[in-house]
Amino acid sequence: MKDMITEEAIRYIEELFQENSDGHGIDHTMRVWRNAMKIAEKERCDKDIVSLASLLHDADDHKLFHTEDNANARFFLEEHDVEPDVIETIIGIINSVSFSRNRGRHPDSIEGMVVQDADRLDAIGAIGIARTFLYSGSHGRSIQDSVDHFHEKLLLLKDEMNTDTGRKLAEERHEYLLSFLKQLEEEMR
Repeated sequence: MKDMITEEAIRYIEELFQENSDGHGIDHTMRVWRNAMKIAEKERCDKDIVSLASLLHDADDHKLFHTEDNANARFFLEEHDVEPDVIETIIGIINSVSFSRNRGRHPDSIEGMVVQDADRLDAIGAIGIARTFLYSGSHGRSIQDSVDHFHEKLLLLKDEMNTDTGRKLAEERHEYLLSFLKQLEEEMR
């Protein structure tokens, strides 16, 4: 049953994101889910909640959808007869993930910490660089705007990780960002 709801959640988000190519689509969601499950293996947490929250974490992202009260995520969870208290737990986690809306704050639960770390991992390292330029290109931003984004957000993420596992995974990715920026700045001179 649990594998079935995961598979259905994947199909659901594939539909939601089929037109998205700015770095917030299905590829991003699946990487966040894999990161979350990797972290969950090392942390004591409810893996089922982590799985659904990570899969649905962008289902109502304000940059992508004009929904209220997590309507897309709620629809999926209610359609699959998830218990109301579990729905509220998952919605709470989803609402605690966004960097821009939760800067400096940490989720209340270990499950929320795992999902937030997993999402932040996908914003750093090589994939974070690629996503930054995808987003910038699709929104008419310059290379300098992207570099500014590194300094305003991406370089801060390593120190905002919640779990020991997340911190360890972030270290190498952070170093890669620094190396990339050094090379980019040299080439732009």
